[in-house]
Amino acid sequence: MVINEQIIKIKEEMISDINLVNDINGVNDIKVKYMGKKGLITDLMKMMGELSPEQKKDFGKSINELKEYFNSNVLIIEERLKEEGINRKLNNEKIDITLPATQIRVGGVHPIVKIVDELEELFVSMGYSVVSGPEVESDLYNFEMLNLPKEHPARDSQDSFYITNDTLLRTQTSAVQVRSMLANQEKKPFKIICPGNTYRRDSDDATHSHQFMQMEGLVVQENVSLADLKGTLEVFVKRFFGEERVIRFRPSFFPFTEPSYEVDVSCFKCGGVGCPLCKNTGWIEILGSGMVHPNVLNACGFDSNKYVGFAFGIGIERVAMLKYGINDIRDFYTNDLRFLSNYDRMEGGNK
Repeated sequence: MVINEQIIKIKEEMISDINLVNDINGVNDIKVKYMGKKGLITDLMKMMGELSPEQKKDFGKSINELKEYFNSNVLIIEERLKEEGINRKLNNEKIDITLPATQIRVGGVHPIVKIVDELEELFVSMGYSVVSGPEVESDLYNFEMLNLPKEHPARDSQDSFYITNDTLLRTQTSAVQVRSMLANQEKKPFKIICPGNTYRRDSDDATHSHQFMQMEGLVVQENVSLADLKGTLEVFVKRFFGEERVIRFRPSFFPFTEPSYEVDVSCFKCGGVGCPLCKNTGWIEILGSGMVHPNVLNACGFDSNKYVGFAFGIGIERVAMLKYGINDIRDFYTNDLRFLSNYDRMEGGNK
């Protein structure tokens, strides 16, 4: 039978081709030659339609045996060639693990970032939400609605960076508090902190900078008092600076709070006895605070006869300098890896 002769002839040719294969390209070539769209075995299968039912049975069996022979032998060769290729690659690309490794310099977490993260984690655990606002602010939110009169020195161009007559780089994150109160259309009680950059005209030296970070907190509810403010700040100081720290309130003045207080913490170095760090007073000033002025509440749509609030403002650089013993605020902005490498996020302090 002509068809059987063709099968025998193709198998003989196949055996010869398989024996000659010595690389992966050769495997691909014979796959195309025999099993491709125009391959020899594919052409044989196209002849199936010309055969009688009895012939189809025998022919189909022969074709299947031929395909099985081809696939099994080609698979063995393909696996052998791949294994040989891997072994050659391993032999040619050996790595000498006894050689010294290349030292990669890794930066540290900036202490300012560490402080912000720690403060956010602390106040969020106390029920506060973290909010932010624009650094380019209007006079309305930065001064007017915070009860600062037109003639107040802080509004002068000698102290603030004005872009236009009514637009400036914000001098305090209190503007975010105003925006938050105005956005609270239902006038529901809330607790927020708002960390961010602030800008004031100042001569840069070891303790002053024209750009610095603040984190202000605001609580507005129906029944809060100075005792709540004090309790909140005591929790902050003890968790942040140590359980042995104590705080004191000193009367002060801020246009947006009444009454207003400066808050001091007992000296970290001498424990309140007196030393050069605390100028022999036993106390270190850390923040300003007070009860929200009724004018501010009313301007933002809160009925001051119903709602009361307290606010506080923390200087991030100041508490970072106190916590980590940094003497020059300019160190925060030098981008010196030698400075950053002294800090480790997990340890939360100087190494």
